[in-house]
Amino acid sequence: MTFKVLTLNSIAVAGLDRLPRSRYEIASELSHPDAILLRSYDMHSMEIPSSVLAVGRAGAGVNNIPVDELGKRGIPVFNAPGANANAVKELVLAGLLMAARNLGAAVAYVRQLPGAGEELERAIENGKKQFVGFELPKRTLGVVGLGAIGVEVANAALKLGMQVIGHDPAITVQHAWELSSGVQKAVNLDDLFARCNVVTVHVPLTPATDKLVNRQRLAAMPRGSVLLNFSRGGIVDDAAVLEALDAGKLQSYVTDFPTRTLIDHPKVLCLPHLGASTVEAEENCAVMVADNVREFLENGNINRSVNFPETELQRTRPHRIAIPHRNVPNMVAQILTAVAAQNLNIADMLNRSRDELSYTLVDLDGPPNAETLARIRGIDGILSARVLPIIDQ
Repeated sequence: MTFKVLTLNSIAVAGLDRLPRSRYEIASELSHPDAILLRSYDMHSMEIPSSVLAVGRAGAGVNNIPVDELGKRGIPVFNAPGANANAVKELVLAGLLMAARNLGAAVAYVRQLPGAGEELERAIENGKKQFVGFELPKRTLGVVGLGAIGVEVANAALKLGMQVIGHDPAITVQHAWELSSGVQKAVNLDDLFARCNVVTVHVPLTPATDKLVNRQRLAAMPRGSVLLNFSRGGIVDDAAVLEALDAGKLQSYVTDFPTRTLIDHPKVLCLPHLGASTVEAEENCAVMVADNVREFLENGNINRSVNFPETELQRTRPHRIAIPHRNVPNMVAQILTAVAAQNLNIADMLNRSRDELSYTLVDLDGPPNAETLARIRGIDGILSARVLPIIDQ
């Protein structure tokens, strides 16, 4: 069997090479694709073919993908959390150092200086006093969000001599193990902003995090503080930040999400969304998402999906059915009844749930026939039922 994969953006070759050409057809224009791979392409206005089984985003954020709509169709959306963590961490540290030493304004000042020789030297010496900065030790960094990126930023800041305070009520066990014991815990967000003169945010943009950085929290920060945003633009209330900059509450704001008003403010350092723009990060993201999409297409297992539960069942039989369905009572019993009607033996099975969606894998000793599949697909709440291909490894 050959799977068709539609690419909506340029995907790193290192990732595409994870999909063997003997089994995969990959192109930027395809009819009836089985999967879609993309980076920043906006899928919200796109008519997504009915043939699509999976969508893979070679990056962490999925705001450009209609995740809820795809979930209702039984289509998992995969992303690559943590694959770009080092790239973003390095950019955050660069932004912090640029803010601490006023490097953006200093570079702009030097570029516009006239003259040469002694005249230029005098201008340099006369102007440098306005760019006096601060050193990182004894400064306190607040890290909002302790996922893969936040943990790396927090640990790196400790090594630079900063005090670090973190906040993430949903931190995973894995990330807790990776976080240095030197990172202090904030009681809540308001506590973090009040105790830190540098804050960096590393959370996804959701209704709960929209304008998380607001007037009230900025007002609680010490005078002359620094704000860093390499997460998502909507997490920060830009109007509140501009007011804080004009009032001197903030010394500078470094963001990867420019707007016209931010670009025009002398105390804002805007970067052109460089977060994961390294060769290494693009390759890491492409490899991770390609591997997970391939595993889903070939074996039905789900890893790193933003809308479906983690579901991994070692495949011991050639005959497997993958069934996404609504998370409602009696679904598994109805599926098993449909299989039993064909007198098929169930060798193994696994059911997992996440919010309103569930996913069931069933391994059988024999192939299900068309009637069995029709019975399963006819159950109220079943989103689809797919017989996995038999693939020689």
